[in-house]
Amino acid sequence: MASARADIDIDRPPAEVWAVVGDFGGVASWMPGVESCVVDGDDRFLKMMGMEITEGLRRRDDTDRVIEYGIVGGVPVGNHLAVITVTPDGSGSRVRWEVEVEPDEMVDLFRDVYQQGLEALKKHLEA
Repeated sequence: MASARADIDIDRPPAEVWAVVGDFGGVASWMPGVESCVVDGDDRFLKMMGMEITEGLRRRDDTDRVIEYGIVGGVPVGNHLAVITVTPDGSGSRVRWEVEVEPDEMVDLFRDVYQQGLEALKKHLEA
C-alpha cells in the first residue's frame, strides 16, 4: 500500500478550522468538484466528477482534531484510508491530509486531489 500526505497552513485558530474539517457531511461546502454530499450513519455519499463515491467514517476525535475515513465504493481501490489532522501552528493551524491506498499507482492522484482540497479549504476559511 502506498502512502502520501498533503499539508497547508491556515491563518485561523484550530477550533475554527476543525469546525469545518471535522464536519463529515460538510465537505461539499469547500472541496472542489464535490457536487453533493449526503450522510447516512457513518457513511457519506459523494457525487463528484461524474462519479458516486461512498466513504465510511472510521474515527472522529474532537480532542485531537482527527478524522479518519475510507472509500468503500465507487472508485476502483482495493484499500483506502485518509486521515485529516488539524494542529495549532502559531496563531493559526496546520492541516495535514494523509492517505494510504491500493493500488499504489493511485497515490499521486489522491495526494494531488487532497492538496487541491486543502488549498480550497484555506481559501474558504481565510475569505
